[in-house]
Amino acid sequence: MEDHRVQKGQAKEDQVTAAIEKVTSQAPSSLFLAAAVGSMGASLALKFLKKEHEALFVGQWAAPFLLLGIYNKLVKLHGSDSAAGEVSDQVS
Repeated sequence: MEDHRVQKGQAKEDQVTAAIEKVTSQAPSSLFLAAAVGSMGASLALKFLKKEHEALFVGQWAAPFLLLGIYNKLVKLHGSDSAAGEVSDQVS
């Protein structure tokens, strides 16, 4: 069986990705958690105001905010270039 996984150091991110990660890694992880909780609160408030469609729309923002927080934390811990290699090392 052939192994098609990317090995550590085999693939590198481009300069745009590195620049974006440098800026976004400065944001605290609690910011994304606060945004998720805030969207849930805003959704609840809209629900009480009988704005059903708006409440559903805003309520769906929580999951993407939490995913962005996870990505932010992974970039802070590993960076994008080293993360691919470390994950493939852990899998094998």
